[in-house]
Amino acid sequence: MDFRDKLLVRPGTTVRLAHWNPDDTLHFSKDEDARDAVARNIARLDELQYRLYAERRRAVLIVLQGMDSSGKDGTIRHVMTGLNPQGCRVTAFKEPSPQEAAHDFLWRVHQVVPQRGDIAIFNRSHYEDVLAARVRKLVPRPVWSARYRTINRFEEYLAEENVLVVKFLLHISKAEQKRRLAERLANPMKQWKISADDFAARRAWSAYRRAYEDLLTQCSTRHAPWYIIPANKKWFRDLAVSRILVEVLEACHMRFPKPAVGLSTFKLR
Repeated sequence: MDFRDKLLVRPGTTVRLAHWNPDDTLHFSKDEDARDAVARNIARLDELQYRLYAERRRAVLIVLQGMDSSGKDGTIRHVMTGLNPQGCRVTAFKEPSPQEAAHDFLWRVHQVVPQRGDIAIFNRSHYEDVLAARVRKLVPRPVWSARYRTINRFEEYLAEENVLVVKFLLHISKAEQKRRLAERLANPMKQWKISADDFAARRAWSAYRRAYEDLLTQCSTRHAPWYIIPANKKWFRDLAVSRILVEVLEACHMRFPKPAVGLSTFKLR
């Protein structure tokens, strides 16, 4: 069994996050071996990205979701650190601009889908339209409930166009979120990250949890699966995300393309 199978949300299953322990480390321990494993995974991702860029047959879309302070920024900083910026772009989805709000909810997403050979990382994503839009009652229930089906069709279309969609929920406990928010309040270097929305979302913890359970249940598909990453331990979060990405890319069996011209015609002088 691959590592990714252990954290996969199997299509057709009903998700209850209470059954997923955010402290789980799958029997790994925080020691030199774990740090070495993350370093090896990052180095391997660099090699695989090079093959992806050279082959230009497919693209990779990485979706990061999670409660506030679940570690989305940290995952990008620590796991994606070895990727070549030339072929990688990070998009953070905030409140829609007036132009974005004037279009359908997937319009702004499609603008930043990666081209073949590239990797895109979404820090939050189109799933905010069945999370924040639902919990904050920005749209009525018939609107957000229809979006699960629309998202599934959209992601299936991306898969048909050779875009690998890999989705991670960074799963933390309410107690761990409290600890991290308290750390931000106490640390002058992190206070800039604090917003009123963080505390409003915390008050709506249960509502967000139910919304996450529904999207995981309805939108983990064969062509775009969800992985639930126990994220209370940051070191295991990095280990799990990096290992799953390696396995997903290795399964593509990417090959370097043949030279466009006969190499024997070139002579160095």
